[in-house]
Amino acid sequence: MQRPAGPEPGDPPRRGAGSARLLRAMNTSAALAHLLDHGPLTRAELVSLTGLSKPTASDVLRRLARAGLASVVGHTSGGPGPQAEIYAPAPRAGYAAAVCLRPARPAGLLVGALCDLTGTVVARAAVDPDTDGASPAGAVAGLVQTLRAGAEVPPGAVRHVQLGVPGAYDRGDDTIRHIDVPGWGRPGLVGELARRLGTPLDVENDVNLAAVAERSRGAAGQVDSFVLLWCGAGLGLAVDVGGRLLPGAHGGAGEIGYLPVRPDGPRATLQDLVGGPAVSALAARYGVAAAAPGPAGPDPAPRPGVGPLAATRPPDPVRAVAGAVAALPQPAAAAFLDELAGRIAYGLAAVVAILDPYLIVLAGEVGRAGGRALADRVAAALRARTTWRVRITPSGVPDDPVLAGAVEAGSRAVRRALVDGLRRTGGAEPGPGAPPTSLQLAAPAGAATPTPDTTEVTR
Repeated sequence: MQRPAGPEPGDPPRRGAGSARLLRAMNTSAALAHLLDHGPLTRAELVSLTGLSKPTASDVLRRLARAGLASVVGHTSGGPGPQAEIYAPAPRAGYAAAVCLRPARPAGLLVGALCDLTGTVVARAAVDPDTDGASPAGAVAGLVQTLRAGAEVPPGAVRHVQLGVPGAYDRGDDTIRHIDVPGWGRPGLVGELARRLGTPLDVENDVNLAAVAERSRGAAGQVDSFVLLWCGAGLGLAVDVGGRLLPGAHGGAGEIGYLPVRPDGPRATLQDLVGGPAVSALAARYGVAAAAPGPAGPDPAPRPGVGPLAATRPPDPVRAVAGAVAALPQPAAAAFLDELAGRIAYGLAAVVAILDPYLIVLAGEVGRAGGRALADRVAAALRARTTWRVRITPSGVPDDPVLAGAVEAGSRAVRRALVDGLRRTGGAEPGPGAPPTSLQLAAPAGAATPTPDTTEVTR
């Protein structure tokens, strides 16, 4: 009797090509994710992390190597038996460009860094739009080109651009709000920049990026939630809950400088109490002397101390705070820092009452200058005003926290794109004769891949 087509009762289930392709993609993307998270691994270590069989792990590693996403970087030694190959992510498989706008000049100052897949910075550059006369979009695109050229990276290898701005990006109408740099608040600017770059673009508030750096390499790495208060020329707040930033409906969460502080009388905000000009005026009132930049440029050696003012104009706020800390325990220095801490605590009281964070990080130029002396005074002032007991600490990021956060965020986006791309393409390998890194991978979920007609940009 002829057997009918199709499975008989009791036959083992058949696995189609589609399910095999899906399984291969899951295994390959999981292996790449572990290499990116843990660094160099042997096959045995990958088996331990994933539960894959040894033959499957070997096949996955070979596929990643053929695709140009991983490579053998060494061999184990010292143990019995043959030496095991050690695999690591291929640094040149994808790059991220981090660009940050600083409101240091009338047209701003752009600083940038280019990092490879491992997060290693391979190029740095800066551009002054005042000097170059470029539009905001032209200046950013030019800086990315300079970074690529400096590291000899081909255009297609830059898979993501992370832009940090001193403002709030509202993706609903493609506008950067609360920004004081001319030209950067124009509606449609970010979409124009994305089309010009031809690369997935993400825009984030600079203080939020500082919080990303604080979470990954600073004082907040081991806490569930924290708040970062940026004290500099301006104020800003970042809220991190379980490793996720709180952006707000229009990207404006954390613009604490606009918080009203006087219910009656002339309108006043927290910026009027704790912003750079307010700190300078407070330092002048207490007679805090600090060297001001001379006509030839910034004085590299601030003169700390408390006493008669060295100049008739108010001292630079950062130099004033650093000078007061250096002059402790002189009474005038202590009184100045105590009043400044009280003002900061006044603004933080509302934040603590609403969010109840585990940790508050004092960052920014003034926060860094005040260090532990200022952080401890803020904690004491906050305890005197509220019933909350919140740990307050100065920033633990030693270098530029905003650019460091942009590098971290951009690197994460490239890694997500590579892993997601492997899932979506079934772990496909490059075709015959194709360069190793030409594997077609999808853009990060939610990021924009610009086209001539439509552009979507995400925070």
